[in-house]
Amino acid sequence: MPSGHGILHRVAIVGASSLLGKELKQVLEDRNFPASDIILLDESVMAGTLTEAAGEPTFIRALEEDSFEGARFVFFAGTSADAERNWRTAQLARATVIDLTGAVSASKPDETGAVAWIPSLASVLPPSRPAPGGSLPMVYSSPAAPVIIACTLAAGLATVQPQRIALLLFPPVSDRDQAGIEELESQTASLLSFREIDRAVFDEQVAFNLLARYGEGSKPRLEDVRAAVVREVARYLGGRAPMPAIQLVQAPVFYGYAFAAYTDLAPLGPSGPLAQLETAFANVGVKVAASGDPSPTNVSVAGEGEIHLARIEPDPGVEGGAWIWGVADNLRLAATNAVRIAEELVAKSSN
Repeated sequence: MPSGHGILHRVAIVGASSLLGKELKQVLEDRNFPASDIILLDESVMAGTLTEAAGEPTFIRALEEDSFEGARFVFFAGTSADAERNWRTAQLARATVIDLTGAVSASKPDETGAVAWIPSLASVLPPSRPAPGGSLPMVYSSPAAPVIIACTLAAGLATVQPQRIALLLFPPVSDRDQAGIEELESQTASLLSFREIDRAVFDEQVAFNLLARYGEGSKPRLEDVRAAVVREVARYLGGRAPMPAIQLVQAPVFYGYAFAAYTDLAPLGPSGPLAQLETAFANVGVKVAASGDPSPTNVSVAGEGEIHLARIEPDPGVEGGAWIWGVADNLRLAATNAVRIAEELVAKSSN
């Protein structure tokens, strides 16, 4: 958001030391969000860690009862437990809560009244209207990258009335925060050196491998992650767009959510709807590769806040079938969505 706004807002990030918390701070700065200051909060073990905000040195502060005083927005980007314990305190401090962990909307949704919001889809899939009444600020849920991807695909494909959609997602290890990154690094080095591998996070070999299931000791299980994604996608779509069939396969990559989707456009046939589809995706903020451009990769989309798609291709053996390949920077996509929610609220309050 451009600078130059007359009113500046105090912003707090809970879970500031997490990968998502760090990305969120960077997105606030990159988009020139009108923040008077950015308060970085985390568990007491991280308190005192030297970092920077808006180019100035600062420290991560311990999360305490009065941490939210004067805050206009509080982003929860750390653990689910932190969000569950502290979202109500932030709300009672008159802050607008924006939860990126999924914990607030998952537990007691009737109590929290959390509204899920994907601003890029507002023209076709607007967020549900908050319940009237109440003197406290609203609580918003900013979905995770796979939910944004699935809902965006469903919204774009709805324009051509598909018979079915199947979506295969390849989550990166950074979805498990720094511990996932370190385990993939450690496993890669150990395997190349013929040493025993560390399995603390995935309880399975993830390096040089694809996983349809984690080991028995891994929490959460991959099937639990999938179930949560399916639940959140179904809740957001609410019957307004076709529900994709969703599967997850853990990939041995550090960053970037790659995905492949198949859709059956019969009896329309793929020749006409493909161009229409690319336009529909562009209208919801998706970047579609131009003719002759290379397909997006985990590397090419790093630092980008949008979903990137390759050219949509008809299936050579199934009439009306079409394949979609895409990638998104999982951390940047999720953080950008959360900041856009705050931007929309600032814009509404200034009108």
